[in-house]
Amino acid sequence: MTYCIGLLLEAGLVMIADTRTNAGVDNFSCYKKLHRLVDGPDRQIFAATSGSLSVSQSVIALLQEGLPPEDSDDTPRSLAGVTSMFRAAQLVGEAVQAINRKVGAALEAVNISSAVSLLIGGRIGAERPHLFLVYAAGNFIECQADSPFLQIGETKYGRPILDRSIDVATPLDEAVKIGFLSFDSAMRSNLGVARPLDMMVMPADRAAPLLTRRIEPDDDYFNEMSLSWSHMLHQATQTIPNPPFMQGHGDKRPGR
Repeated sequence: MTYCIGLLLEAGLVMIADTRTNAGVDNFSCYKKLHRLVDGPDRQIFAATSGSLSVSQSVIALLQEGLPPEDSDDTPRSLAGVTSMFRAAQLVGEAVQAINRKVGAALEAVNISSAVSLLIGGRIGAERPHLFLVYAAGNFIECQADSPFLQIGETKYGRPILDRSIDVATPLDEAVKIGFLSFDSAMRSNLGVARPLDMMVMPADRAAPLLTRRIEPDDDYFNEMSLSWSHMLHQATQTIPNPPFMQGHGDKRPGR
């Protein structure tokens, strides 16, 4: 299992992915799941992947090599040639479908899941950053301002803080902090999500530099944030009044 998020804000795009994979409770491994697909003067495109590792790696490899040409043109179709992020999402969907017809069919024949999903984020030309979720069937949706984040993988534990704290006007530094808290919640509740985390921050301002960073298990900021968050949650719980109908019932801790 894994966990990946994408936050599409007025200030830019944030993508974060963990690196945990497992093939059973005693077989955990570390694989990069946030991939830089294209980095050119007019485009920067990233993908975060979840699901079958073999299928997702095959999809990424096919995108890097290029899909078979169409019609009489003998030039492979690649992300370096698409004209918009919408076309990029279409091409990724085609790659997922192509791999599913080959690798996916073989895996399903021996009862191994071939499901894969991807977050595709970036920008082409003068357009603002865009974010898409590509499903296992190759279809996709685009992230919109009304709900400015997308998740894949082990989503349920990290979603509540995103629902409560993220809106389209959230600044990038605050968004990264909230994203980390979302991952901290997921890691607390599921061993299938773990550091290192890979992150990418793409400001909407094209003059601002793109930031990539790996958050290791010994990262001072993340560890201090996790401890502070646990302490603050405990304090907040204590300040909320207990239910009035519970007066006289269990109002003392055992042994006191």
